[in-house]
Amino acid sequence: LEDLAKKYPGAFEGYQLTVKESHQKTKADTSGTAKAVVESLEQLSTCGFTVDDIELVRDDEESIAFGVPEDALNGHAFHTYTLTSADGSVEFQLKHNVAGRSVYAEGTADAVKFLAKKLRTEETGKIF
Repeated sequence: LEDLAKKYPGAFEGYQLTVKESHQKTKADTSGTAKAVVESLEQLSTCGFTVDDIELVRDDEESIAFGVPEDALNGHAFHTYTLTSADGSVEFQLKHNVAGRSVYAEGTADAVKFLAKKLRTEETGKIF
């Protein structure tokens, strides 16, 4: 999205952006992922949307209504970004949902394996 926003700024001019994100109720702030995606979508739509306009869901019942499985309430990240044309006849939606926390642990393990391999096979002092 960042690349698209740089290449085609204003491509969705006139479209309104809405963003809703749900995380476990212990997360107090807006996710960094949502902030980054909003930055790119705002460049594409130029509608004046800001991070403060993101609808945060931190309530279990609201999260379930948003599609979060009950067994993932203690660890999830569900995001929906919607661009709607001025007359409401066209809508684009981007969703990314993570139910549970195991994917984060797996990603960390993969990163450690990657770095260990790099340290074994390449000269030191590089930043990855």
